[in-house]
Amino acid sequence: MLSGIYSLLSAALFVELDAVDVAFTEAAVGAGISTILMVGTLALTETKEAAPFRVDLRALVVVVVTGMALIYGTMDLPPYGSAESPVNTHVAPYYIDRSLEETSVPNIVTAVLASYRGYDTLGETTVIFTAGVGVLVLLGVRSRRRRRKGGGTP
Repeated sequence: MLSGIYSLLSAALFVELDAVDVAFTEAAVGAGISTILMVGTLALTETKEAAPFRVDLRALVVVVVTGMALIYGTMDLPPYGSAESPVNTHVAPYYIDRSLEETSVPNIVTAVLASYRGYDTLGETTVIFTAGVGVLVLLGVRSRRRRRKGGGTP
């Protein structure tokens, strides 16, 4: 609970510093989902130790193949921090020069996320919320199964 309260106070501080986008993320993830997941985990924790964990090789193969695909996908990106990358030569100067007069928001990051990319930010928030609800639903289904079986491990 102290972690959730700390996150909520941090979100209020970010609002005061005109970083509304960071405050919104901190409130949703730090004070919201993290606290709910921690309390839910504590509620589902049992006093008996479960059976030893088995490694599923199929899952390991999927993780390795996905990791390799992600690394291969980054091969065409410009070097990290390059001043010649498209974002640094075209997009960033536009936002730096015109964001205050076009949006009247003093923080450039907030102006970009709330005004220029408002629908994108709304979509990202919806995805995070949906993932959180999905996790909570899965935890609730597992808990009900456990109660029906008499309190043992699933």
